[in-house]
Amino acid sequence: MRSRLHIVPLVLLSVAASCRSHKVKYVPQDVQQVLGVEAPTIQSAIATRVDSGSAPSWVTPERWKIVRRVYAVYDHSPIWIEPAGVKERAAALLAALDSAPAHALRTDAYPLDSIRRVVNSKKIDSGATALAIADADVLLTAAYVGYASDMLIGQVDPRTLSQSWHIPARRSAVDSALIHTLEDSSIADGLEHMAPQDSEYTVLRREYAHYRSIVASGGWPTVENGMSPEELTTRLEAEGYTVPAEDSVATVLARWQENHDLQPDGKIGRATFAALNVPADERMRQIASNMERHRWLPRALGERYVYVNVPAFRLDAYDSGQRVLSMKVVVGAEYNGHSTPVFSDSMRWVVFRPYWKPTENILKNEILPKMAKDRTYLARNDMEFAREDGGKVLRQRPGVHNSLGLVKFLFPNDYNIYLHDTNEKSLFAKNARAASHGCIRLEQPDKLAEYVLGWPADSVKAAMETGKDNRTIVLPQKLPVYIVYFTSYERDGQLHFADDVYRRDDGLKTRIVVGAATPGATPLHLGHEHDVRFGSPGVHDPRSTGNRLSR
Repeated sequence: MRSRLHIVPLVLLSVAASCRSHKVKYVPQDVQQVLGVEAPTIQSAIATRVDSGSAPSWVTPERWKIVRRVYAVYDHSPIWIEPAGVKERAAALLAALDSAPAHALRTDAYPLDSIRRVVNSKKIDSGATALAIADADVLLTAAYVGYASDMLIGQVDPRTLSQSWHIPARRSAVDSALIHTLEDSSIADGLEHMAPQDSEYTVLRREYAHYRSIVASGGWPTVENGMSPEELTTRLEAEGYTVPAEDSVATVLARWQENHDLQPDGKIGRATFAALNVPADERMRQIASNMERHRWLPRALGERYVYVNVPAFRLDAYDSGQRVLSMKVVVGAEYNGHSTPVFSDSMRWVVFRPYWKPTENILKNEILPKMAKDRTYLARNDMEFAREDGGKVLRQRPGVHNSLGLVKFLFPNDYNIYLHDTNEKSLFAKNARAASHGCIRLEQPDKLAEYVLGWPADSVKAAMETGKDNRTIVLPQKLPVYIVYFTSYERDGQLHFADDVYRRDDGLKTRIVVGAATPGATPLHLGHEHDVRFGSPGVHDPRSTGNRLSR
């Protein structure tokens, strides 16, 4: 079951820097000297590095501004290099960066070789200079800002891809999260908790490790038409689906089909055959892409909200972080611009027995041509022309034949998307349910009305079946609605693969480089001040070959 931590919203950077008092804080300004070099001298060197120099090429201008703001909070004190040199804090950062591939993050975005040389140095020169200490500390801070930003809001900007993702990244939260973690006496814990902490991400991360191991072992065999039960068993077991001696391969195949959002009939039809032949590397990258999408989401969705995963064709409603309602949905078709976008908004109204007023596009492209060919079209579809707000509109009367069914749920948005009942119940018997004009049709609209309004079932039934036409109920509190797109997702602790109905995985998978090797970097030693330099004059990028994909 999906559950999300309900985190107190992060405050602004300056407030976060002064208000955390519930546990022991690490205060960089308290450090009086590092390796025998007095703090004011180091602070002056750090200020020169970050204020008068330009960023290394592996740091985006936006993130370099964050580096400067972080140091400004601490009066340009060293954040990572402790009085005795490189110790626990820098080692914790290196460990986090080394674990980045487990989160499907690119590691060529960080100068890992230089950081390893700093952290793993066996001998600290007693003659270390303020400039060398500043170089090392700024290197670590820049890498920290990059890692934290990647983990908190994602390494790939969805706006650079065809994702139709309109849930904005909460960039203002990054600054406060950075300070919050830096001041934690156990920075290792803080770094670990920058990753999404919900159960769905936990399962994706677990299964990502599993599929990486499958790929490393050579993947799984392709299957052919007319394969034997033994060959099918080999294919399933290669993916981790063991076929016990007392069980049939068809039974295990049915479980595999269910986890791949296919009809669980234990038979190898066209869709099952195609899914069995998706390479292990593609499945691994599919999971990686959806881990990245999780980083695009807000960390806290609220106590009570509606969550629609488009590729899964499913709506879930949550209360106190627990799923309390689940149903099938029909989403936008993948053609003619009918796809359902990703966005979030707040539900405000429920309308019982609504009129349906077709959009201009539907009217022009579908209804008017049918009216021209069939004079009885309006009467047969219970439609009428009416005056509304001083204008003439075509609408369908409320009732069981209405295209919106007997209830709709409104959350004003730029995409004219809403949830509603439907008069085409047969669609829910299909496994693939991308068939609407973009809005989301509900399998159990009465149950959603009960959840949204807190009404008993008989009151909802009466409002839908015999109540006043076009009756609008204002919600006492706005209800968050999230329309998302995850083709790998968790359900009841199990990994599921959904069809990439709008082909949005393709572009993202090409930007997810799994376990990328880090290009060589210039060595950095604290005792030699010119090994790595930041900013001009004398600026040198310790890893100039990096290709920065992140924001």
